[in-house]
Amino acid sequence: MLESYSVPCEAIVIEEEIKHSRFISFLFHCDSFDKFKLVLTDIKRDYPGASHYCSAFVAGAPNDSVLIGSSDDGEPAGSAGRPMLAVLQGANIGEVGAVVVRYYGGTKLGVGGLVRAYTSGLRQGLVQLPTRLKQLRYPAKLHCDYAQLRDVEHLLQQVDAVIIDKQFAEAVDIVF
Repeated sequence: MLESYSVPCEAIVIEEEIKHSRFISFLFHCDSFDKFKLVLTDIKRDYPGASHYCSAFVAGAPNDSVLIGSSDDGEPAGSAGRPMLAVLQGANIGEVGAVVVRYYGGTKLGVGGLVRAYTSGLRQGLVQLPTRLKQLRYPAKLHCDYAQLRDVEHLLQQVDAVIIDKQFAEAVDIVF
């Protein structure tokens, strides 16, 4: 099980023209399916009239196989969304979403050409994508005497724990 992993700390946009079609690739932080839908809706609003809005996301840890999804959005099956998802999963970055907007330029690319076109911007963007380390935290409780409190707080600070609550009674209850 992963204790930490990289996540995007800001969004990035890569734009390229491939055989007269315009491809605009967006990479962004995405920690839930709802967040992904909001960003996709915003992109559709900001880039109206596009032929396709293909997408993929990994909303959890990089190796998560549950919080993932992809869409070909009308392109031939398996030519956009699935390859995009494979690129995201291979980048070893969690909580990442991708949308590629295509404005059709009149030249058919074929399935292989579509796969290359939809993944090209993502590959370029993932190299440039600023990330930060996400440390996984697990909730815990501790019961100690007043005399032990200083040592316990010091130990929790050493392991980068975050103290959420302290209750003072006959003894001290710490939630961290």
